[in-house]
Amino acid sequence: MSSLHAQTPLISKPAPKRWPAQIAKVGIPCSDGATQEAMWFAPASTEKKPLLVGLHTWSSSYASAGGDAVYAEWCVAQGWAFVHPDFRGPNWTPPALGSERAVLDVVEAVAWAKQQTQVDETRIYLIGVSGGGHMAMLMAGRHPEIWAGVSAWCGIDDIAKWHAEHTKNGVPDKYAQNIETALGHAPVKGDPEAWKRSPLSCLQNAATVPLDIAHGIHDGRAGSVPFTHALRAFNAVAAEAGRLDANAFPLFYETQKLPPGWQPAPPDASYGVKVPIFRHISGNTRLTIFEGGHEIVHQAALNWLAKQRRGQPVVWDVRDFIPLDVEGESGK
Repeated sequence: MSSLHAQTPLISKPAPKRWPAQIAKVGIPCSDGATQEAMWFAPASTEKKPLLVGLHTWSSSYASAGGDAVYAEWCVAQGWAFVHPDFRGPNWTPPALGSERAVLDVVEAVAWAKQQTQVDETRIYLIGVSGGGHMAMLMAGRHPEIWAGVSAWCGIDDIAKWHAEHTKNGVPDKYAQNIETALGHAPVKGDPEAWKRSPLSCLQNAATVPLDIAHGIHDGRAGSVPFTHALRAFNAVAAEAGRLDANAFPLFYETQKLPPGWQPAPPDASYGVKVPIFRHISGNTRLTIFEGGHEIVHQAALNWLAKQRRGQPVVWDVRDFIPLDVEGESGK
C-alpha cells in the first residue's frame, strides 16, 4: 500500500480536544508487574504498516488528547498503527521524568504494539513536544536501534539547567517543583540523577537515527523552554565538524537574531506560517529554529517522519506533503 494518501486537510483548527472514535484505551503489561495504560489504534489491514509512537507532554498523561490527537488523526487517515503510552504519567513523580522505568515503558509499548498488528520494522516513528520532546530525544539516545525517525519539538535537554531557569531568587516555580518532587531533591549542576534523565547524557548515541530537532525562537519568553535547549541538543549529536559555536548561543537567544556567519534557513513550505529562521544539518541530525513559540508544527513533523526508512539515507526534502489545517499546538 502507498505510504501517503493525498487528500484534503485531515482536521480543522484548532486541534481536537478528544481522541478520534477509532482510538481505544488499552492496558499494556509491564515487566515490573504494573499495567501501562495507553491509547491505541491499528488499521484492519493484515499488511505490515508504520507505527507512530506519540509521547505526551510534561503535565499530561496517556489520556490527554489536544495536539496529540492530531497524531491519531494522521494514523487513522494514513493507515498507520498508533500508540500513545503513559510512561508513568506527568513528570512529577519518581517513576516519571525520563526514569529508567519510564524509558522501559516506551520500549515495552513498542514491543506490545508489534504483538497486536503487523508492524513495518523499518517504519517505527517517535514524536513529541515539550515534555514529549524531552522524552523523544532521550529515547533517541537510549534506544537508537528502534527508530526510523524521531521528531522532537521544544524539548528539555538538561533537567538541572531547566530547573535553574525556573528558579527565581531561590524560589522554584511549578516546573522546578515538579523536578524536585520527581528527583526527591533540588538538582544542582552535575547532579547524577538529573543528568541520567537528561537527553544530553545520551544523545551522542543518536547519531545513527534520523533526528529532527525543532524549536520556536520565542520559546523561553512566550513559553517555558528557551530554544537554547535545542541548540545544545543538536551539538550533542552532531559530529565535531558539524557543531555550532556554543559561544554564540547566548547572543542568539538574547537578540533573537542570527549570530555573525550563521545563514538564514532556506524556505520550507511544510512549516506554513511558522517559517524556519535558522537550519543546520550534521549527518542524520537537523536543527530548525522557526518563527513560533512553545509548539509543534504537525504538518512539518508528520510529513517528515513519513519519508524516513530505517537503514536508508535520511530524507530532508519535504516538498510533496499532505496539508494539515491545524494550529501549532503547544504542550506543557
